[in-house]
Amino acid sequence: MAELQEVQITEEKPLLPGQTPEMAKEAELAARILLDQGQTHSVETPYGSVTFTVYGTPKPKRPAILTYHDVGLNYKSCFQPLFQFGDMQEIIQNFVRVHVDAPGMEEGAPVFPLGYQYPSLDQLADMIPCILQYLNFSTIIGVGVGAGAYILSRYALTHPDTVEGLVLINIDPNAKGWMDWAAHKLTGLTSSIPEMILGHLFSQEELSGNSELIQKYRNIITHAPNLENIELYWNSYNNRRDLNLERGGAVTLKCPVMLVVGDQAPHEDAVVECNSKLDPTQTSFLKMADSGGQPQLTQPGKLTEAFKYFLQGMGYMASSCMTRLSRSRTASLTSAASIDGNRSRSRTLSQSSESGTLPSGPPGHTMEVSC
Repeated sequence: MAELQEVQITEEKPLLPGQTPEMAKEAELAARILLDQGQTHSVETPYGSVTFTVYGTPKPKRPAILTYHDVGLNYKSCFQPLFQFGDMQEIIQNFVRVHVDAPGMEEGAPVFPLGYQYPSLDQLADMIPCILQYLNFSTIIGVGVGAGAYILSRYALTHPDTVEGLVLINIDPNAKGWMDWAAHKLTGLTSSIPEMILGHLFSQEELSGNSELIQKYRNIITHAPNLENIELYWNSYNNRRDLNLERGGAVTLKCPVMLVVGDQAPHEDAVVECNSKLDPTQTSFLKMADSGGQPQLTQPGKLTEAFKYFLQGMGYMASSCMTRLSRSRTASLTSAASIDGNRSRSRTLSQSSESGTLPSGPPGHTMEVSC
């Protein structure tokens, strides 16, 4: 009887028939590159087709991070500087991402025919369940800017069980009043659509300074091949309904929320008002100095650090290492009264020594941060 010999198998992953180890490595590298580039999908909804791009693979017992961009932008021009930032890589390794493009805003989108009825912001929010059903995702953490922040808030109000948290940048939860409408109409008589949208995205100081960033986005919007589509999205935003948020009332966001706005940004007052309407035990308010109208473009490092703390407060990434802000800032705690008379704690972070650390823990109070 032949002697049995012990054979050690060193290949960790089974090879396909006819596949060499070198071919397997090339296939694995190609798959990784594909994941890095994202996989773009489109689904039909009751209000038309919507396109979205997925990065990474779903993680067990973790929500997807779902983003929604502002008017005049798409997911790349709105979020790429943030999600490509070095410190953000720790976050994106732990979550699958879904970047939604509003209809007609994706790269290469054809211009809608004359008379096309563009969806309202409420209808854009109603498209999100179709995306999640297609991907078989049950819960999300939403990250939205401007119109996208409104859309995600509307979705969270109608589907609260599927939203674990929201990061809302430059949100205006209010419908336009008569004075706003009059000002908008008068501005439309003297300004082009691109200039009106730029005034929505950036502060007057930024536009007057005409920095390289402003020149870049002015060129993107002015020469956009789908400018007619952008105008339709812009009109839907200006026709938005009031979210009717009420602190302690029936209509409110029930998940943890981080509100973000730049100091002197066009929507600073609206975000402050939104903060006054939300549950102070669930809400963090981040006012970012020197960030202008688009903090995710101008201060991706500070926003990444705040996002990490937000996720930690939700019970994720407990072992995450805080680097930039934690080394450069100290926390000074101050008390402030909320508008309705209830006391809430406001934490103001000021630039300080290298030894300071940021407060961590669950979102237990309204936190106003100037950084």
